[in-house]
Amino acid sequence: MSPSLACALLQGPQQLNLPPPPTPLPVVQNLPADTVINPQSNLIAGADADILNMVRSVSQQNLVAYVQTLEGFHTRNTFSVTNVEGRGIGAARRWIFNEFLRVGNGRLLVEADEFPYSSGGVTTNQQNIVATLPGRDPNAGAIILSAHYDSRTFDPNDGSSFAPGANDNGSGTAVLLEAARLLSAQEWNQTIIFVAFAAEEQGRYGSQHFVTQTLLRGTKINAVLNFDIVGGRPGIPQWIRAITPGDASSSTRELVRYMDLVRGFYVPQFGLEHVNAEDRDGRWGDHLSFLYAGIPAVRLTESQEDPTMQHNSADVSAALDFNYLRQVTQLAVAVAATAAGSPTRPSAPTIAAMSEPGAYLISWLPDANAAGYVISFRPVESENYPTFSYVLSEQSGNVALTNLDTATRYAVSMAALTRNGRISFFSPEVVIDN
Repeated sequence: MSPSLACALLQGPQQLNLPPPPTPLPVVQNLPADTVINPQSNLIAGADADILNMVRSVSQQNLVAYVQTLEGFHTRNTFSVTNVEGRGIGAARRWIFNEFLRVGNGRLLVEADEFPYSSGGVTTNQQNIVATLPGRDPNAGAIILSAHYDSRTFDPNDGSSFAPGANDNGSGTAVLLEAARLLSAQEWNQTIIFVAFAAEEQGRYGSQHFVTQTLLRGTKINAVLNFDIVGGRPGIPQWIRAITPGDASSSTRELVRYMDLVRGFYVPQFGLEHVNAEDRDGRWGDHLSFLYAGIPAVRLTESQEDPTMQHNSADVSAALDFNYLRQVTQLAVAVAATAAGSPTRPSAPTIAAMSEPGAYLISWLPDANAAGYVISFRPVESENYPTFSYVLSEQSGNVALTNLDTATRYAVSMAALTRNGRISFFSPEVVIDN
């Protein structure tokens, strides 16, 4: 049976001072992408009008221009020239830095995060380009959108041969720039950080440096979306692979589940497939630097790769499907805006069994910024969110969950909502046994 929510009073000496039962609340699982919630209507999660307009404003023309510009630097190899305009990794990183400034609406703090990289007795000065969009709440943490901008040929240390890197990873860098343009037009509750990493092709050196320095500064990172090889090609399936390890209750799997939920609101025609692995066999990506530090992170990669068009001169913009790349960017904007524009992720609720079989008392400290909460009772064997139940803010704090199927084990989590349907990251799950 599906669980029902009602605030309840326990009888006898165990009576608690709880509010009276509320009016029954709506229950939904998914909404069409065009659904916009009126603030005066019943509270449900769905597509917010401002975010929907932002998603629709993703410019395919901009994405083409970004990828072609990056391709035009001839190579962005870690060992390429740094002092020649229009050529090499030095020119590429200066262009990315200035482009973040240009599109940032005066709100982006853009920095060069420098670190040394040595190989074969040669030491080079590398730079991650970091653009920070500060959130209103300094304690709410940060969401990171990342991609590496360096490129390579078959030889990762060849700094002179033609390595256009349009798909790997001009496409991911283009996602960052277009997402930054749109997201920086508004203020958000959480901080959003856009990072273009260097020296990924030699072994994630840029992201390892960034993670170490960021954690030393005490920055709270809520989630990382890493875009790597997302340009698509004509004819491949219209979905994205979300690659990250973890069982159904892990923080990484919860992140993928959240992304898929938001995707259904804003980009329903573009699928998402979870791949339960650290990465593709024998490969690596910058998301691993975060995962190894205990931070929820996922690698986003096109549905079908063609290895013959990677790490060579065939990786050019003419081979990409820019409508596919536009949909990837729409997903990035939707997830970042929804999470950053929602209240802070709730802590895990306290759950206590009641005397009635299949009934539990759920308690938590409500957030004054939340209009209400969505509560998920996911059967532990299910990978996906079930039908949700909702509680308005004035009814939050103590609710009774009744009519649970006593033969099912549930993983219970909750997310905070705004009046316009923006849904926060879900709390850690609490497993209950009936």
